[in-house]
Amino acid sequence: MESNRGSQNGIQLLLGAEQEAQHIVNAARTGKQARMKQAKEEAEKEIAEFRAYMEAEFQRNVEQTSGDSGANVKRLEQETFAKIQHLKTEAESISHDVVQMLLRQVTTVKN
Repeated sequence: MESNRGSQNGIQLLLGAEQEAQHIVNAARTGKQARMKQAKEEAEKEIAEFRAYMEAEFQRNVEQTSGDSGANVKRLEQETFAKIQHLKTEAESISHDVVQMLLRQVTTVKN
């Protein structure tokens, strides 16, 4: 009977150890899930901050670029006007010579 009682105690001891191990595993699993959830939340927060930063950078670049385009348009208009004036001046200075050359070519008779 005592051997029966000893084996009963051994079985009870093993069952207790198994339950304790199960509690440890469950606690570890719960802790891991909590850490994973926290890491996910932190990552989502960092992603949101990065996205906001990149959006702000993009908006700033768009504003700078659109502001520059107005300045570029004005600069190009000024350059174009200056080139047109230069071409008009050049045309005026050589127009008399061109007319004379054309008259010579038209009035010269070749046999």
